[in-house]
Amino acid sequence: MSPTIASSSAKFSTRRAVFPFTAIVGQEEMKLALLLNVIDPKIGGVMIMGDRGTGKSTTIRALADVLPDIEVVSGDPFNSHPSDPGLMSDWVKQQIEAGDAITTIKKKVPMIDLPLGATEDRVCGTIDIEKALSEGVKAFEPGLLAQANRGILYVDEVNLLDDHLVDVLLDSAASGWNTVEREGISIRHPARFVLVGSGNPEEGELRPQLLDRFGLHAEIRTVKDPTLRVEIVEQRSEFDQDPDAFLEKYQAQQAALQQKLISAQERLKLVSIDHELKVNISQVCAELDVDGLRGDIVTNRTAKALAALEGRTEVTVDDIRRVIVMALRHRLRKDPLESIDSGYKVQKVFNQVFGLADPETEASQNGTGKPAGVR
Repeated sequence: MSPTIASSSAKFSTRRAVFPFTAIVGQEEMKLALLLNVIDPKIGGVMIMGDRGTGKSTTIRALADVLPDIEVVSGDPFNSHPSDPGLMSDWVKQQIEAGDAITTIKKKVPMIDLPLGATEDRVCGTIDIEKALSEGVKAFEPGLLAQANRGILYVDEVNLLDDHLVDVLLDSAASGWNTVEREGISIRHPARFVLVGSGNPEEGELRPQLLDRFGLHAEIRTVKDPTLRVEIVEQRSEFDQDPDAFLEKYQAQQAALQQKLISAQERLKLVSIDHELKVNISQVCAELDVDGLRGDIVTNRTAKALAALEGRTEVTVDDIRRVIVMALRHRLRKDPLESIDSGYKVQKVFNQVFGLADPETEASQNGTGKPAGVR
């Protein structure tokens, strides 16, 4: 049994119970997108678009809860890593350079909710100019980006957030740093996090320039199967009635998933992708008329993360097939007269480039109206 899971189970009575990730039914695309971003945060986060009441917030909180505890420098507001300079605040770096001993503690991966009405100061942090001028010190009040370092930053209804704030979030997520400047005083701190945005398409779309900056795009729909709906309702009722017993039931699965993620993160640097597959990925992007090279880069990264998750060190065509729609569907140019949904379009071009049979083409060729092999 994993010590992290065991210790967290002992805290159920004192810590708010979180619905276990391994108990969530359905929404496989969303769950996979989140897991792959945890394995490789450089994928660039995920945009989850779909119906209301489909468990978006529940799934994201569940993911943060199943992740292994992280080691942080005690007393540091930025969750600084004790040995990685790229995840370390200037204050910690100065201590280490001066030869001072630093103490560390273990803590849960931070999961920060960004409220819709948040101001830029609340997100980025503020500098106390008066204190800086009178006392000669950089008095900095950390914001949500500081709290989210090495964790998950969740923005619900991101399509309703001010475009400028979305820009700030995406810049920090891409660079891993947040810089605050006021009256000639500049402060910088690490802000490397998995950015997760969610929204309902009925309430407005995100600008294409901003949408393109999210690594993956997951679409979720309300479950239609009555049997599955009943299962989801029953699970939720069971959890609400006795959270401790419900969590105990899924403890072994949670521990197994946590270990799988740790192994995948370690294996990721060993994963390779064949040159011919890279060329094919870029050909798909070119034929879909995807602007820029983000689509190529994200597809490569995501396929590698999937191979690592499944215990392999070589990317297969099937890995690419499973991730390419999430990596490209939101980067296509919108044609108002286009009736085919973007996921189908990406899949069709993928099949052509990789020389795979298209199910609909097979159906028309064999004259049955059904793909080959289907009776």
